[in-house]
This record gives sequence, C-alpha cells and structure tokens, in this order.
Amino acid sequence: MADVEVDQRLRDIQREYLDFLDDEENDGICSRRVKDMISDGKRRIIININYLREKNPKRAASLLNNAFEEQLAFQRALKEYVGSLDAIYAKENDDLFIAFEGSFGNKHVTPRSLMSRYLGSLVCVEGIVTKCSLVRPKVVRSVHYCPATKKVLERRYTDLTSFDAFPSTFLYNHTSRKQDEDGNVLETEYGLSTYKDHQTISIQEMPEKAPAGQLPRSVDVICDDDLVDKCKPGDRVQVIGNYRCLPGKQGSFTTGTFRTVLIANNITQLTKESTMNLSREDVHKCKKLAQNKHVDIFELLSKSLAPSIHGHDYIKKAILCMLLGGVEKVLPNGTRLRGDINVLLIGDPSVAKSQLLRYVLCTAPRAITTTGRGSSGVGLTAAVTTDQETGERRLEAGAMVLADRGVVCIDEFDKMSDMDRTAIHEVMEQGRVTIAKAGIHARLNARCSVLAAANPVYGRYDQYKTPMENIGLQDSLLSRFDLLFVMLDMVDPEHDRKISDHVVRMHRYRNPGEQDGEALPMGSSVDILSTQMPDQEEGTSENTPIFEKYDSLLHGSTRSRKDKVISVEFMKKYVHIAKHMKPVLTEEASEVIAEEYSKLRSQDTADTDIARTQPLMARTVSVEDAQAAIELVQFAYFKKVLEKEKKRRRGEGENDGSDNETDGEEHRSKKSRTSRSKPRQKPGEDGYDPYDWDSAEEGDDDGEPKEKRVTRSSKPSSQPESTVVTETEQSTTPATPSTISDD
Repeated sequence: MADVEVDQRLRDIQREYLDFLDDEENDGICSRRVKDMISDGKRRIIININYLREKNPKRAASLLNNAFEEQLAFQRALKEYVGSLDAIYAKENDDLFIAFEGSFGNKHVTPRSLMSRYLGSLVCVEGIVTKCSLVRPKVVRSVHYCPATKKVLERRYTDLTSFDAFPSTFLYNHTSRKQDEDGNVLETEYGLSTYKDHQTISIQEMPEKAPAGQLPRSVDVICDDDLVDKCKPGDRVQVIGNYRCLPGKQGSFTTGTFRTVLIANNITQLTKESTMNLSREDVHKCKKLAQNKHVDIFELLSKSLAPSIHGHDYIKKAILCMLLGGVEKVLPNGTRLRGDINVLLIGDPSVAKSQLLRYVLCTAPRAITTTGRGSSGVGLTAAVTTDQETGERRLEAGAMVLADRGVVCIDEFDKMSDMDRTAIHEVMEQGRVTIAKAGIHARLNARCSVLAAANPVYGRYDQYKTPMENIGLQDSLLSRFDLLFVMLDMVDPEHDRKISDHVVRMHRYRNPGEQDGEALPMGSSVDILSTQMPDQEEGTSENTPIFEKYDSLLHGSTRSRKDKVISVEFMKKYVHIAKHMKPVLTEEASEVIAEEYSKLRSQDTADTDIARTQPLMARTVSVEDAQAAIELVQFAYFKKVLEKEKKRRRGEGENDGSDNETDGEEHRSKKSRTSRSKPRQKPGEDGYDPYDWDSAEEGDDDGEPKEKRVTRSSKPSSQPESTVVTETEQSTTPATPSTISDD
C-alpha cells in the first residue's frame, strides 16, 4: 500500500513538471529550450530555478530540499514531453538530463560550509579545481548470452549516485556475472553493453576566501556523461548538484562515518578576472583623481602602498606596477608575450621583505603565499598523484596554477633547492605548466606574477663582493625577474632614528574603542598590524572613502595633513579599474627603449654580472604599460625622460636641443590632426559608459585635443628624476653595486 502511494505521489509530481515544460500557451520558454535541445542533438536541458519558482513555488522549494525524488520525476516528465515532440529522438536517447541555474539562496555554499544538514539537497558550490581523474567508462546496461538456453539476458545497473532508491549491486557480483538464476553459464557481450563516461574531480575553496590560518576545505564531485572534461585543474568553477553520502567500508564491515560527494548536474566556469562591485561614483572618483593636475597619482599610490613600512619608495613603485602588470599580447602565429611582472627582493634580514609580501597578500585580489623551504617544484607547478580508492592517476594543480591571473608570493626564495627552482622557469616565462608523467600529458595555465624575497648567500650582503656572488642564483632564473632590488641595512644614525620612531609609534597604536594599556587580542589583527591600516572602515561599494583619516601615531610627525594616504578599499578599486587599461606604446617611447637597450648591450659586462638579454627590452615595455595604466591613459610614453634629456643637452650647450623639441612638437601636432574627437557624454545620459576611456580623455568642453590631455596627465615637476627606464636598468642589470637600488 505504501509503494502505491509513493508511485501515485511521484506521478502527480511528474504531471506538474510536465505542465511546467509544456508552456507554449504562455511565454514558451521551456518548450523552446526543449526544441533547441532536440535540434542540437543534446541530452541535457538547462532550467532556471528562478523561472520555476515563479511558475510553481511549491515544486521549487521541494526541489531544493528533496532533490532526488524531484529530479527523478522531472526527468521522467522531460522524457515524456520529448517523446510527444520527437518519438525517434526519445527512443534513441534513453536518458535525458536536467541542469539547473539561478539563485539558490542559503543553498549557495562553499566547500567549507557543506554540512550534514545539506545532505539530500540541491546545492550550488563555488571553488577551484585541484584534482581531475581520468575519464573512465561506467556500465549502465550489460548484455549476457546463455549458450544452454539460447537466450539473451539484459541487466541494468544503478549505484548510489543514481536517483533510484536501491542500487543494483548484484551486477558486479562475480557469481551473478557468470551464471543465471538456474545456474547456467553466461557470456557477457561487451560490445552490446551500454556505458557512460565517468570522472571524479575535487574542488577546493578559493584561497582568497579561506579563513586565515586554516587549511582550505575540498569536496569530491562526480561527473557523468556530458559533464566530463568540462574543467581542468586551476579552473574556477560553479558546480550545481546533489549532496549525498556514500557508506565507507573497512574490510567487510561498514563504519558509522560516511564519505560525502557532490553529484553534479551543471558545471559553469567562472571568469579568471577578479570581480568587484563598482559603482558609477567609484569610477568617477578614480578618473577625477587620475586627471588631477596637482596630484602625481603614481607617487600617491606608491606612498599609500604599505604606509606603515618606512622607506623603500622604489620597491613600492615596483610592487604597484606588478599588481597592475603590462599588456599581454598574443600574436597571430600563436606566440604569447607575457605582461606579468616578476619582482625579486634580495637583502639583509629585518628590512621588511616579508612584510611587503604580506601586504601584497592582503591587497591583491588573487594572491597565494608560500615559502621556499615549505614548497617543492611539483607543489608550485603540478603533480601526478595516485587515488588511494581507485588506484587511478590524477592531475593535481600546484600553487602557481591556482594563482592563475594573480600573484604568487614566495618567501625565503634562497632556501629552495636548485631542482625546485628549475621547475618554475617555464611558468615565469611562458605562463603555463606542461606535464608529461605516468601517461598523462597536459598543459595548465599559470599566468601569474611572482614576488620573491631572498637573503644573500652569506646571510648579509657583502659589499666587497660582486652582486652575482651575493645573490647566488642562476642566470637563467635571474633573467626571468623583471625587477631586482637589493635591500641593505646600512648604519646611518639619522635613518635609524626615523625607523625607530616609526616602529615605536606602530607599537603605541590602539584600535578605536580600546583603552590605553589593554592587551591586544591574539588574533589576525596582531599579524597584520604593520602591514594594514587597523582602523579602516569597511567601505561599501556605494560610498568608499578615498583617503584614510589622519592619525598622529600612524602617520607620524614627518607627514603633514596635506600628505594624504589612499585607503586600502579605494586602492583595490583603483587597481581593479586600472587593470582594464590597455595602453599603446608610442613611437617616441619605442625609440627611447631601443636606444637605452643598445647602450646597455654595448657596455662592458663582467663575467660576474647579470647577462643583458633581449627579454630586457620587452620587460621595460611591460613596466611602462603598467605606469601608463596607473595614470589611466591610453598611451605609454617617456615624456619625463625626453624632457630630462633636453635639459641636459641644453645645459651642455648642444645645438640639437631645439631640433628635438621641434620634432616633438611636429609629432604631437601630427597626432592631434589624426585623432578624431567625439562628443563627451555625461553621467545619466543614454549610452553613457563609465568605462569609455576614449570619450573621457579626448577633450574638454572647449575642444582641447586628446593628445594634449594625454601629455598633460604627466607631472614632470612632482615625479622624481628617476624614471621607469632608470628603475628597470638599476633593477635588472646590476653591473656594479652602485647601480642597484639600495633601499
């Protein structure tokens, strides 16, 4: 009697879903999707759960909580509806599947928040793929022939991942495969049996969302049929599926603990670019700040980067350029020119190398940290492991693959072995990881920037030895670092006084609301005290303050109220907007880069010096692209370098200074004639796009040409004499100790 009631309830649910699919009388959304599925020859239809919630709220609520019974009825309704439209297609395809999308409310979880209360429910999980198994066939229907009776037997197989209540485990019993019920010998016809593709992947919670100090959680996902090979290690995916438990066995006994898996019915790849909630007001603030004539935006952002760390101005500028990166180019022949900027910090202990890495970890939208001693070559790139349950080989992504389109911070870089450092050569130059092990050949994307910190060979930097003797790294590895800085702990009473005053003020600071003398809580606030503003307010996307509030302990006596510091939240938004800029290199900038590169190559290079290779010129372009993106301009130029060169020539009494100036004016006038201006739209008008940089920079209301706006956006009076080219020369080609930045 109970079985009859269950079947009747299942038929009633199936009838409701059939009415939902057959909606031609209304808007016909589902019926069109079913017809498109038949015409495309697919077997899976995607249903928006928001549309189901609008048409039938009862079924939508029951679908989230009682997923297996509801989906079984839904698939039967789909099979019946497809049979009414195309009987031949329904006969050829025994199984038709339904995938879901839309809003899941409290069922939208992470691998860490998957608890026992979600068992049997339809959930939506977001994470990053860390492991992928091989695609194996899984039997669905087996055919057996009995020579004694001349009969053909057919058996269907269902396991715990199926919607059926009781799995047919007898199929894989050794006796049942060899004999029938009467004891007659059976022969399995493998060619007539039906199989489906089967794959197991593992998704892990995203590193930027994992709590500090805790290991990231992961969950296994079972993919069948058309869902296999939908993703690879390192991809960020959104998986919608049924959360179910499988019994665990130890020998012939079943324990009380269960293994939980996610049975997927829809997999969607998320974008690799970082997402952030931006309003029109935020975009307007960024544009206004970048176009302010009285503010050097590059200098302001670099000073606001880790303001609690004293000094290291050039290193902060290099880290700022690394966060933005250059313009990645893919040529028609398939050649990729990377735009990621790699930075290496080598210096004495206690010069804030690790603190700078920690600040990047807290500021970058996607960053992963590791140490040289606690990581190996396969841990940074990728590894082929063996599944303990099935014995299969599977591919597991490393730290650099997980940080695709992000930053990898490697501390204690000198503690790594030479073999492990060799493994990251391909990643730093090509932006990918190639694996050919245990019969698996794969290529994974690892387009990330590397920020490494290391100590000299002798513990402290010996100024009586050459830079190469102090660094102790291979030339092939150093050539992959675009910017290299040597940080020295020099004995200077005045400088030491400033640093000691700064450190003491940091220790005297207390968060708002704390009493004087109260002990700081032993939590994450102590860890980030020296790298992040503790009193920052979580600004919303609608109203984010641009500058931090002035504090005498944080800012000190050397910084006045006029010297403002950009807030961390606004800096994240500014960097996010600036990363969308794709500056174009001008002819003048190209000539400057080519001339400086030829000068470097023509200089005498000692045997112990770093080789000046051809990629140095491309890295200079990447750094200049990053600086142009910071200023929110469309062109990468070296105007400050040209002005400095003209002043030097005029001071030496050369006659060609006026000719160069005339050529520059003719070049700018030529560009202004070729540029086409268009009317500038204001916020609120139809067709206004806050990301339309061309219209925002081409001219003012008085018809000023675009090239003048781009030229005026640089601040020759406020920026220091050292330019990006000089920084690159000093950082990447330390011919003598005096040419290396000694921050």
